[in-house]
Amino acid sequence: MVIQSSYLFSSESVSEGHPDKVSDQISDALLDAALSQDPLSRVAIETFVTANTVIIGGEVATQAKLAVDDIVRSVIRDIGYTEEGSGFAADTVRITNLIAPQSQDIAMGVSAQTNLFGVQGAGDQGIMFGYATNETPEYLPAPLTYAHKILKRAALLRKNGTLPFLRPDAKSQISIRYDNHKPVRIDSVVLSHQHSPDITREELEHVFLEDLVRPVLEGTNLLDGDTKYYFNPTGRFVLGGPAADTGLTGRKIIVDTYGGAGRHGGGAFSGKDPSKVDRSASYYARYVAKNIVATGLASRLELQVAYAIGVPFPVSIYVNTFGTGKKSDREIEKIITEKFNFSPASIIAQLDLLRPIYRHYDTYGHFSHPEAPWEQVGQVDL
Repeated sequence: MVIQSSYLFSSESVSEGHPDKVSDQISDALLDAALSQDPLSRVAIETFVTANTVIIGGEVATQAKLAVDDIVRSVIRDIGYTEEGSGFAADTVRITNLIAPQSQDIAMGVSAQTNLFGVQGAGDQGIMFGYATNETPEYLPAPLTYAHKILKRAALLRKNGTLPFLRPDAKSQISIRYDNHKPVRIDSVVLSHQHSPDITREELEHVFLEDLVRPVLEGTNLLDGDTKYYFNPTGRFVLGGPAADTGLTGRKIIVDTYGGAGRHGGGAFSGKDPSKVDRSASYYARYVAKNIVATGLASRLELQVAYAIGVPFPVSIYVNTFGTGKKSDREIEKIITEKFNFSPASIIAQLDLLRPIYRHYDTYGHFSHPEAPWEQVGQVDL
């Protein structure tokens, strides 16, 4: 097989005001509220948002008392949807709560007291991937990293009043030319950002380039005279957010992870407590992959871990360094299995996951927050 050495690769990001991300944040805010009162809460919450409407469903086993309406409105207000008459506002949305008790069959399989193995088992079957690359200081793919940073900067300047004409909904996309799997230039930048109706397109384009894009990308040495910019390509983006499009928890899983550069097992993160390996094992696989790459054992690494519901250990582990390993993939797999414990209970303990931390990490990529426990390196002697 011939491996292409020169190619374009693109990744996108979405803002906290994107309808799907609104849903993610509501789900995780409810999870955090449950964990803050009862760290052993079992939570799987989905949120659907549309014009002036929020519908919440899922399965929960907890001693916590959830003030669902207050939490939902607080999240929407914090994102910035506060204007009455806009089609989606914190104080006027209709909220339907369909949360139900967790299945006793699932609870029995996960609990250490009742499952077949006598220790905590995985909350579901599934495959999870971790990925890391040394092409950025964040150990994430460059297109994804820069797409996130542009929108994080936009949110900061919107919320601090520097750019008051911006509204919460936005998307970005970066396309980068790679030679021999190294980023060499930014080919194009796409930025679509919701705005108030009283600013001209020319003013917006100037702000996008000078206040959002260049401050993030100029230091990369990847911009050149041929870089193309596509700003609000439809020409107007006044109506946005859930007033213009529906949102659902878990629909931005590629934005949440590796921007398409690493594979994804399909399970979403938000709204799930850490007994669900969709979330906790994905975080741990990222932790392991990042630590291996940070040591220099490989320049790029993808790790797959598979679980069966109720079973307290992975049923398979697979390592791929794409030919960049200082040791063979099999040797690195052996190091990983000897140095890292992938049991659900151990993952939860190692990363201290029974805490109300999840909404903080669910925007602009779950792996782009350097303070997150799964982003730490050097704590395991390799």
